[in-house]
Amino acid sequence: MAFNITSVKTSSNGAWQGDNPLNFAFPLLIVQTALIVAVSRSLAVLFKPLRQPKVIAEIVGGILLGPSALGRDPAYMDRIFPEWSMPILESVASIGLLFFLFLVGLELDLSSIRRSGKRAFGIAAAGITLPFLAGVGVSFVIRNTLYTAADRPGFVEFIVFMGVALSITAFPVLARILAELKLLTTQIGETAMAAAAFNDVAAWILLALAVALAGNGGESGGEKKSPLVSVWVLLSGVGFVVFMLVVIRPVMKWIAKRASPENGAVRESYVCLTLAGVMVSGLATDLIGIHSIFGAFVFGLTIPKDGEFGQRLIERIEDFVSGLLLPLYFATSGLKTDVAKIRGAVSWGMLGLVVVTACVGKIVGTFAVAVMVKIPAREALTLGFLMNTKGLVELIVLNIGKEKKVLNDETFAILVLMALFTTFITTPSAMAIYRPARGIHRKLKDLSASEHSSKEELRILACLHGPANVSSLISLIVSIRTTKILKLKLFVMHLVELTERSSSIIMVRRAQKNGFPFVNRYRHDECHSSVIRGFQAYRQLGRVAVRPITAVSPLPTMHEDICLMAETKRVTLIILPFHRRWNVDHGHGHHQDGGDGNVPENVGHGWRLVNQRVLKNAPCSVAVLVDRGLGSIESQSSSLDGSNVVERVCVIFFGGPDDREALELGGRMAEHPAVKVTIMRFLVGETLRSNTITLHPAPSKCKEKNYAFLTTNVDPEKEKELDEGALEDFMSKWKDLVEYKEKEPNNTIEEILSIGQSQDFDLIVVGRGRSPSVEVAALAERQAEHPELGPIGDVLASSNNHVIPSVLVVQQHNKAHVEEITVSKIVNESSLSTDGDANV
Repeated sequence: MAFNITSVKTSSNGAWQGDNPLNFAFPLLIVQTALIVAVSRSLAVLFKPLRQPKVIAEIVGGILLGPSALGRDPAYMDRIFPEWSMPILESVASIGLLFFLFLVGLELDLSSIRRSGKRAFGIAAAGITLPFLAGVGVSFVIRNTLYTAADRPGFVEFIVFMGVALSITAFPVLARILAELKLLTTQIGETAMAAAAFNDVAAWILLALAVALAGNGGESGGEKKSPLVSVWVLLSGVGFVVFMLVVIRPVMKWIAKRASPENGAVRESYVCLTLAGVMVSGLATDLIGIHSIFGAFVFGLTIPKDGEFGQRLIERIEDFVSGLLLPLYFATSGLKTDVAKIRGAVSWGMLGLVVVTACVGKIVGTFAVAVMVKIPAREALTLGFLMNTKGLVELIVLNIGKEKKVLNDETFAILVLMALFTTFITTPSAMAIYRPARGIHRKLKDLSASEHSSKEELRILACLHGPANVSSLISLIVSIRTTKILKLKLFVMHLVELTERSSSIIMVRRAQKNGFPFVNRYRHDECHSSVIRGFQAYRQLGRVAVRPITAVSPLPTMHEDICLMAETKRVTLIILPFHRRWNVDHGHGHHQDGGDGNVPENVGHGWRLVNQRVLKNAPCSVAVLVDRGLGSIESQSSSLDGSNVVERVCVIFFGGPDDREALELGGRMAEHPAVKVTIMRFLVGETLRSNTITLHPAPSKCKEKNYAFLTTNVDPEKEKELDEGALEDFMSKWKDLVEYKEKEPNNTIEEILSIGQSQDFDLIVVGRGRSPSVEVAALAERQAEHPELGPIGDVLASSNNHVIPSVLVVQQHNKAHVEEITVSKIVNESSLSTDGDANV
């Protein structure tokens, strides 16, 4: 059915009155949008195991919906994507693109680009120059092969479009790939991001040049235009950029200051004014003759990068733009791509030539300069593949080229497939090539047993979720910091969950810029400054070096970041925050919830799973801190050297590798003059001494309700000998600094709770107990609330037991990585089964 675009109505009268909604603009737009979003999201799920960026799914979705696949059916295209509806769909998609490019400009910090140094600039320059020159060479072949004399575009604009198409690196897509590969905060990741930022700016300049040169399509665009028109367009574009940066930027800085938290809530009028500014800027560059998105991008550059205003703008528009409107733009690119246009051996040969030229030019250029600036060859090659990532800007270039009739349907399809291929191979290639250096698996006992212990450095990786963890973390590190032999190096890792929101990337970039963890997305200035003050003061302590790091990752793979950092930095101990935290009134010494502590703050089950995975895969010893108010920023800032603070620490010792590691940590605390350490050794009671305890594997359905112990067979006599040796060594070193007590309880849980419910201690240190003593094994049948903490740690961490002190659960590194299994207990059984049971 033929339609006149001028006669198309917006909405129908409804099916009951005989109207087909698909013959009207708005209902059809809803159907198109829903279909595109559903297909692209479904493909994103399918591509997720391959770690492919979302842009791949969105382009492929558009290709499948377009003339290359489903669109081969004329009835489908005439009904779902009729020709008269495409200007409407593209207009809506262009609004999304306009605001997304504003967000890209908002996230691109020009000052950080200037600070990135000559290395990143050289890599970026080579990564643009060589593929651009290669693109110019390829353009001669394509222009003479795939175009007839009648439709052949202008020479200059065609070679510029081809050069830009082959030399672009997609800054936002690269950031997400780096985050997925755990490379975002590594040296190679920082170099790639800085080089991509240089590349992004250069790409926009080249794109503006290409659009100015293209005019109305060069030789095939009808009336020939004077060359001076392109000059005027370029000069007007330069004038627009200067005006925005010199005049509008100070205005936006004033608006951002007015919208800061000190002046109350961000007023709606400022946000609306800014969003209107995006549209006006787009209109201005469209009037000049450069694409409207260029104006939105430059306007984004004028927004201050620090403060709450920019973050609030991202929150207001990002989900709607990135989740709904932007997929429409990628899909329209796919709808324009007809793979069937690539016909014959010559056309497919051109596709191969373009792909090879793009890859070789970008990878070789980047690799050569990276090796010249003394980056190792393997890292340099990885960098080359990372810089070969295409994405949004690439598609913008291709769409503008098609719109200006510089690219015909066949060339457009070839370049879209090239962009898909180069981006698709980035992640698997980088994963195959890059192998970070591996460290040595360590535990605290190894450090103290070293012949060169006086020269060794105690390295601790302390993780935090946000500012609520800072005071307790500093308090714990202060107590561990020895004043005698070892120097301490502290790596503070802020754990940030990577979501679909691109604002995750701006968080990382601010963390890199400031050198301190970006600890809170909302009202971050106050929290961020308090964290900086705390760590800056702490860095002043002798023999302490503090290195802040930010890990941005999806929660299911967050443990890989933590373990990799621990391995590469040769860390001896990882400290993890427990997923629950109790708020405490330090002035009155009780929980803010009324004294019973039953309502802890829970950061989420996902973070609990992160801790469990770290405990399972860590290359060193691990400690989980259950915080019940182990200090505050105010108290630690006023007396960070501990001279006016006495911290009372109790180390509970049953026996086994984990308890021996807890004992070693207690010894280090005992060396601090402001820390009083008490060792509570639990001996085997008469009842347990007369029984044999057999541990059976628990049913799989009870995994979350039972404790996990190591599957290795334990020699009780050898373990007892090691325990006695550890205690003897401990007392020989720290006898005069600690208080030692022995207990032989009839009821272990009651005795543990009596210690936890007293107000005698600020911190209780326990082993996780994976190779349990008899007393700990006797608790195996107890229903676990937090099995990852072990039986004793679980008792002390339970929200129902009214425990007052904070608890530190220590796990000694197991070099053999023996598997753990959940167990249940049987008493009075002396035979050792062959099905994995173990006697204690």
